[in-house]
Amino acid sequence: MRIESALAIFFLFWFLSLFFVLPFHARRGESTQVAGQAESAPGEFRPWAVAGWTTLVAIVLFGLFYLNFVFGWITTDTLDWVNAPR
Repeated sequence: MRIESALAIFFLFWFLSLFFVLPFHARRGESTQVAGQAESAPGEFRPWAVAGWTTLVAIVLFGLFYLNFVFGWITTDTLDWVNAPR
């Protein structure tokens, strides 16, 4: 796998991981609510914590993807249920 392809796939995993991690870091804080702000809105947002956790999750997912690429645990033949031998 070329480095450009690996970087592109890593960033795809990073943005996918962002949507996994983001809901876990939204904290409601009544003491930090601003007038006119919805009650369900997070009072405090920590972008560096979200970015750190997102990067960690993306590294794990990309590592699993790369190991599957190298060792071939799951291939296209494994996922071919239409033409599977009976």
